[in-house]
Amino acid sequence: MTIVNYSLFDIFLLDQRYWIGFESYINIMQSSRFWASLMRSLLFSLIILSIQLPLGLLIALSIPRRGIWVSICLLSMAVPLLVPWNVIPIIWLNYIHVDNGYLGRFFIELGIDFDYKFNAIHTWIVIVLMDIWHWTSLVVLLCYSNLTTVPVSYYQACKIDRANRWQVFRYVELPYMKASITMLVLLRFLDSFMIYTEAFGINSGGPDNATMFLAMDLGEIIKTYDYGPSSARSVVYILVILTVVYGIKTALTGPSNSDHVERAKR
Repeated sequence: MTIVNYSLFDIFLLDQRYWIGFESYINIMQSSRFWASLMRSLLFSLIILSIQLPLGLLIALSIPRRGIWVSICLLSMAVPLLVPWNVIPIIWLNYIHVDNGYLGRFFIELGIDFDYKFNAIHTWIVIVLMDIWHWTSLVVLLCYSNLTTVPVSYYQACKIDRANRWQVFRYVELPYMKASITMLVLLRFLDSFMIYTEAFGINSGGPDNATMFLAMDLGEIIKTYDYGPSSARSVVYILVILTVVYGIKTALTGPSNSDHVERAKR
């Protein structure tokens, strides 16, 4: 409520506030900078979800259900999640360095001029790969934990009915993972949409603001201590998140029980 209150004032100092109403919100809606950063954030989240969920699900299905390899696979997948956020861009900057980075040297051997500092596409590739490396493990671990709850008798019935691998996945495994997949979509959207530390550490929003995502843009305004516009942008930010999350949840889970009751009454 304090942020909402601040968004309605022009604040020079906290004890010197001047009422401006919704002027800050109007300026945001008319700002090309805001819309550009919003579209970048939504595009990044869409790319992340379209890659991480299928990849994580595929890896989870490939992990054995018993034996020593289960522990080895799960421990290996959990390692990226233990790395602090501010260390991740440092790791990847060293990894793509042309002199001593494995990936950087690999590009040189292939004759590829990989320049993440001044090539926007290359910067996007680094940030996307970095996020995939960091967070796909979460998808794998949650999906695998659900797969272990599928009763063995279901697989035996599928074998008797001669169901193929796709049918087993579609009619047996996927229903068990529906709740986890819904939660993963929401979590990964929120995390990717709010990306700041990792992307800022790679190229600080460059080149030419090509990777200036919404959270980074908001952070730059907050650093100027411009309380009114930054508060208004924070309110708009959370409203965008709530709207998208509600849309995703509705699409994945369908209408609520109250909607079903209303339809039944009609």
